[in-house]
Amino acid sequence: MKILLADDDDGGRELVARMLQSEGHEVVSVGDGAAAADELDAGASNFDLLIADIDMPGLDGISVAKKARSASAGIAVILISAHEYQLAHASEIAGGNVGAISKPFPLEALRAAVATATGRQ
Repeated sequence: MKILLADDDDGGRELVARMLQSEGHEVVSVGDGAAAADELDAGASNFDLLIADIDMPGLDGISVAKKARSASAGIAVILISAHEYQLAHASEIAGGNVGAISKPFPLEALRAAVATATGRQ
């Protein structure tokens, strides 16, 4: 599965990318919402899943997820945040296949969220 990962926390992003790669996924990792938007503009249909931190400067994860959905309605979305109250914003994303997990999270939680969001349980 090809995953777009957007998180402004360099250490956390690299850890999540390694976790996903260890599961056999191809990961495109970017450090902010603008870079994620650029990747989506270059080919949103190439991605099966978007994992985006809600709290990023500039273009936040909610905006990136909405852009992803408007470009490719079938893309699954997982929103991540260190702040529980922000995860309620997952309901703002139209369509199904939207998950939300709180940072930090263990590999098992990430694995479960990916399976649920993509329907590959």
